[in-house]
Amino acid sequence: MTTHTVHTSAGLVTLEPMPLDRATVGSLHAWLTHPGAGYWGMRHLDRDEVGEVFANWNACPHRRVHLVRIDGMRVGLAVTYDPAEVELAGRYPHEPDDHGMHLLLAPTRTPVPGTSAAVMGAICETAFGALGARRLVVEPDLDNTAVHRLNARAGFVAHGPLALPDKTALFSSCTAEAYRVSEIGRRTHALPVRGAPEDGAHRHLTGHAMRRAHRHLCVKALAEFAHERLITPKALCDAGDSPTYAVRAGRETWTFRARRLPLDHWVVDESSLRREVDGAPAEPDAQALVTALSPHLGITPGTAEIYLEEIAATLFSAAFCLHHRDRPAQDLAAAGLQEVEAAMTEGHPGFVANNARIGLGLTDRHRLTPEAPATVRLVWLAARRDLCHLATVPGLDEDAHYEAEFGRDGLDRCHATLRALGLDPADYRLLPVHPWQWEHQIAVAFAPDLAHRHLVYLGESSSEYRPQQSLRTFFDVSRPGRAYVKTALAVRNMGFTRGLSPKYMRDTPAVNAWVADLVAADTVLARLRFGVLREVAAIGYTGDAYHRAADSGTAEEGPHTRMIAALWRESPVPGLAADERAVTLAAMLHVDPHGRPLVVEHLERSGLAARTWLRTLLDVYLAPIARCLVAHGVVFMPHGENVILVLDEAHVPRRVLLKDIGEEVAVVRDRDLPADLARIRHVVDPETAALAVHTDVMDGVLRHLSGILDTAGALSASAFWDVARECLEDLAGDEVDSPAWAPLFAPEFRHSCLNRLQLRDARHMVDLTDQAGSLQFAGTLPNPVAR
Repeated sequence: MTTHTVHTSAGLVTLEPMPLDRATVGSLHAWLTHPGAGYWGMRHLDRDEVGEVFANWNACPHRRVHLVRIDGMRVGLAVTYDPAEVELAGRYPHEPDDHGMHLLLAPTRTPVPGTSAAVMGAICETAFGALGARRLVVEPDLDNTAVHRLNARAGFVAHGPLALPDKTALFSSCTAEAYRVSEIGRRTHALPVRGAPEDGAHRHLTGHAMRRAHRHLCVKALAEFAHERLITPKALCDAGDSPTYAVRAGRETWTFRARRLPLDHWVVDESSLRREVDGAPAEPDAQALVTALSPHLGITPGTAEIYLEEIAATLFSAAFCLHHRDRPAQDLAAAGLQEVEAAMTEGHPGFVANNARIGLGLTDRHRLTPEAPATVRLVWLAARRDLCHLATVPGLDEDAHYEAEFGRDGLDRCHATLRALGLDPADYRLLPVHPWQWEHQIAVAFAPDLAHRHLVYLGESSSEYRPQQSLRTFFDVSRPGRAYVKTALAVRNMGFTRGLSPKYMRDTPAVNAWVADLVAADTVLARLRFGVLREVAAIGYTGDAYHRAADSGTAEEGPHTRMIAALWRESPVPGLAADERAVTLAAMLHVDPHGRPLVVEHLERSGLAARTWLRTLLDVYLAPIARCLVAHGVVFMPHGENVILVLDEAHVPRRVLLKDIGEEVAVVRDRDLPADLARIRHVVDPETAALAVHTDVMDGVLRHLSGILDTAGALSASAFWDVARECLEDLAGDEVDSPAWAPLFAPEFRHSCLNRLQLRDARHMVDLTDQAGSLQFAGTLPNPVAR
């Protein structure tokens, strides 16, 4: 079979031979088992059975099965067939050069208007041109009115019902002449050409993927800006559960259908989004939306272009994922930690500009991001012992640490390199560095240190790593039992340059050891099976001119003093039982490109009632976080990427492991602390302390999870919050009415807003030494767990 490419107003539509590799069969299974594909009659088939059907169709000499792409992005499948031999053989008055046709558009949560017409036009052009058809015949189900309308737009004439073995069809036909004068034929103006679109690292920067990315990000922006009360959409009409709203800004009007759930969570129907400029329809554009709304968003002129760049880079990442990371939720439910991490597409659920990674270039995206197909080797440096420091948790000495994380062979290689330069290995410590950081920052900005042999390049790691969603943290895929490695990275994302402070590294292991001991001594946390992944060792280099200038008062501490540091965090893999699987909690917020939530896949496979499954999740996540706050005055930053969720083989949550302790933990009430841990003391009033649950857990994670479950029809939002309330009440027990618990059950709480932080200053969103003082509030929110 030949690949056919047709130029359409929606982009290059390609019909290529259907491959039957595992990834494509997985996509076909996701498409055909989606509720919208019911008329294909394959919703009951499993993955292998779908593969068998298409293997038979590919082998049939009377059928051509095509994978359909727009601008290189998979959007569906098309089948052409000889109706004299299959499907309609002997069931209608056949004419010479008749061709039959089937079309399935891949389900998507972000439908782009015009897609079905473009694909229909491309199929008709190919059939009437390259395939030599004189007439196209179709036999869709009599009740499939959406396809009847599409066929009519392409010039098909309905001839009436036709009884077939598996259905009653509406038999219709279309000649080339009728197609040419039809709505789709006139608008397509297609010119068939042979060959496929040019490939390359930039292939995802095409119309269709970017149109989807814009629509999705515009929907997210409207929902989150409304949630943070930066804009006030106006209800136009009441259409039951999903009224139509409008947002007007200058020359622009945006309309959409939406539902408002507890915590003022806006669930916008992505298919309903429309934009008008001066009353004329226009394509949704995320940067144009931000620009139009800027008077309402509080963006200062000095940071507007920086925020717009973050929006552009987030669109880049979204288009990349649409092209390269379209694994269905059915696959991911059985996948391991790193497979799921690589399939994530959204970034932070609350931030609009959430996946920018400013500083990474085009080729970097293909090799240094979690969604990239390649693994990474870290760079090893040696740092002069008297110009750096290494801290470890009690009981772990330096030699044992390096032996465990570098291996004997790796250490010997590093030491041999130092000796070959006439240097004594005893005078140096080893330090892992992000490869981008080495090439773009250290090799240039620290060239004098390298020339003086204060830093020495030792080559690349022997292990291969995969970057996590945090980008600067790496998982050792060669030796999964080894620690995560977190590195400094001068890349900006969500209002921060992702460096690591050597100053913070000095006491990070001590902070982790204190938290781990506190957790281990709490019998309630033990019952809840709550654990932490300790940061067991940390290193920082301070021998450079930037630190000397800061120490002398010539300069303030800034990004250059956070360029060379790293820490090692325990891996969850050694602690997993044979019947356990680990994923990040963020995976429970993942919705695949076809609109299937991963959490629903786990829930359904568990066989439990939705309320029961949710309660198990909240018991291992919400309850321990609340316990740490109420019993110990200790709070964390327990967003989705900082929590490892452990599921059993029945897809039921069993326990969680909290990570990223050193930089995020805080003690919010007056209590005894070791003298060297004073930096984590941030005493606040009880209501502000309760925001660690209200904002970081309920608004930051559970609000989104409740919206996903409600939209999927798995569990209503009101029932969701009933379960959350019951979880906290049972945890509190006899103390539920005590002053210690009262702030968590208060009727309302202050509405702390993340996007307001980033919009205020996209370069430096929060002062890490006074995070509570950096918060931006917008009134209050009714508390959905209020008693």
